Amino acid sequence: MANSEPVQTSAAPAAIGPYSQAIKNGGVVFLSGQIPLDPETMELVEGDIEEQTKQVFKNLSAVCEAAGGILQDAVKLTIYITDLTNFAVVNEIMAEQFDQPFPARATIQVSALPKAAEVEIDAILVI
Repeated sequence: MANSEPVQTSAAPAAIGPYSQAIKNGGVVFLSGQIPLDPETMELVEGDIEEQTKQVFKNLSAVCEAAGGILQDAVKLTIYITDLTNFAVVNEIMAEQFDQPFPARATIQVSALPKAAEVEIDAILVI
């Protein structure tokens, strides 16, 4: 990982495994997936998919800022949700977070996420 540097901030949840919140290499930042954890308590936020998705974007934004960028610098997202019937809600919240052009994206239904979260999102930034 030559020229790679870890990105760490207490404004987002600490990693719950052997990984970095993000890795920066030149102007490209690879953000690890964020689930809807409150960074102070490390517990899932209360609420439905809407509240969970908003918290995920807050967490991603904090890591983006720690890397020297902003969420709008994202060029690619991968969204993992446990129920595709929540797709429209996640889309609505994503649209509130970004201006056009929107980042490229994949959305995948998964059977389970850490800590029983309903949504996880990772990102690639170019800053």
